[in-house]
Amino acid sequence: MIELSSTGFSVGGVSVHWYGVTIAVGILLAILLAARRERRYGLPEDTALDLALWGVPAAILGARLYYVAFSWDAYAGDPVRALYIWEGGLAIYGGILGGLLAGFAYARRKRLRFLTLCDLAAPSFALGQAIGRWGNFFNQEAYGIAATREWQRRFPISVFIRADGQWHLATFFYESAWCLLIVLFLLWADRRRWFRRPGDAFFTYVLLYALERTVVEGLRTDSLYLGPVRVSQALSLLAACACAAILLWRGRHRAP
Repeated sequence: MIELSSTGFSVGGVSVHWYGVTIAVGILLAILLAARRERRYGLPEDTALDLALWGVPAAILGARLYYVAFSWDAYAGDPVRALYIWEGGLAIYGGILGGLLAGFAYARRKRLRFLTLCDLAAPSFALGQAIGRWGNFFNQEAYGIAATREWQRRFPISVFIRADGQWHLATFFYESAWCLLIVLFLLWADRRRWFRRPGDAFFTYVLLYALERTVVEGLRTDSLYLGPVRVSQALSLLAACACAAILLWRGRHRAP
């Protein structure tokens, strides 16, 4: 059984949470990956770093706003808690949307092609997600339904949750592993020049991630709801269909 505290260590009397550490490491490695690839896209030097200065704060803000908006009942009595991001509660789709909006503004400001920036960021998005999901492990969140069979009660199939003393499906790990596979696939496909048009890599990333999220979200016990609908599951299904349609349409037309 793996059990770790959500509080990692203290610096000058200030507690540093593992959730924040994993998010920070994910962001750092995502930026480094983008920086190594920017020349491949013919982008100016330090584009990845400049883009991160715009995109990272917007992504964190978007991720928190998305989560709080669909969990307002938990914060209505004490709205200040909405600022406590170290307690968890960053929704990936909100982060992606926030990052894309900042990227669009940056592209307009620098007169760069937005879809090219999206392609640059696609593997970095997935890498950040793969690492950041481990913050859910330390915070004991984003887990699935109870593991009812004895053979399921071991990591990485499931994870022990102290709050109810039960083993639950390790949905955070499923997503982390899938996102890492997306990173490897995108880098492999890019080297073989499978992506012929600006945006192809990004639409492929969204398609692959959305397919996984559509399935895994249905296993989780802490989904965000809009009425009876799991918000992220519905959004994932729509995104998967839209990106599949775009890629199929593009596949029928030769790249310029």
